[in-house]
Amino acid sequence: MHISDILSQRRPSFSFEFFPPRSEAAWGELYQTIVDLESYDPSFVSVTYGAGGTTRDATHDLVVRIKETTGIPPIPHLTCVGHSEAEIQSILERYAEAGVANILALRGDPPKDQPDYDWSDSDFRHASDLVRFIQRFNASGRHPDPRGFGIGVAGFPEGHPATPNRLMELDHLKAKVDAGADYICTQLFFDNRDFLDFRDRCSHAGIDVPVIAGLMPVTSTKGMSRMADLAAGARFPARLLRALDRAGDDPKSVARVGIHHAAEQATGLLDEGVDGIHFYTLNKSAATREIYASLGLAPRKNPA
Repeated sequence: MHISDILSQRRPSFSFEFFPPRSEAAWGELYQTIVDLESYDPSFVSVTYGAGGTTRDATHDLVVRIKETTGIPPIPHLTCVGHSEAEIQSILERYAEAGVANILALRGDPPKDQPDYDWSDSDFRHASDLVRFIQRFNASGRHPDPRGFGIGVAGFPEGHPATPNRLMELDHLKAKVDAGADYICTQLFFDNRDFLDFRDRCSHAGIDVPVIAGLMPVTSTKGMSRMADLAAGARFPARLLRALDRAGDDPKSVARVGIHHAAEQATGLLDEGVDGIHFYTLNKSAATREIYASLGLAPRKNPA
């Protein structure tokens, strides 16, 4: 189902993100997570794409499996870095043949072993270039949906790490939308004021597509450090830090604090009329299910 149809049917949308596991045991755990979360009737799920295309086939396989074995629309991530136009064309053709309806178009990060990656040699230097290329593919009529792929792009409520000029940052985001993006999904954040200001600035800049808020609950102190790296300097509010300090070294207490904070964020966002909430699950279901319970959202049936 095209993302425009998904978002027009249900506001706010609720969705999840998964990533391709690295071991057979982890694949089994992920499929159980998908079973657990499918009963909550998500609007869609997204599947990440490793830096430099390192999970290209695994991403494709997971997306196709979700499409064929569940009723959840899958949205694969697709990044510019390290890909030629011919390679992106081939990836789009495979997804179109599989009936995948949507793509999340990202610039992406170079592999960690290429810190001096030269963007000047890339066919796609910016995510807006990838969006335009997907729209050209759409115009070719190769997708079973006459509209072609629905396209999502990323937004950064706390600022893009590579664009310290916040005015220029919105110019770049508007360029992605003007190139043909249907919606924006944000990077994780921990203070709703950052998201609400970002949403207002999008509106002021003439960006009128849905803006979906990305949330990731803190479930461990180690995970918190990883979030800070993933989000390139995520701001943790003092209130959250004080609560985590009170939890000390007790893992269950830390998880309770993080889940409570994320649940409060979700409640506040819903009160502010958010277009959707996207949960970064880290391939686990427990924290997300607890947040759902706190929002009064029950599963269709008891998870398996």
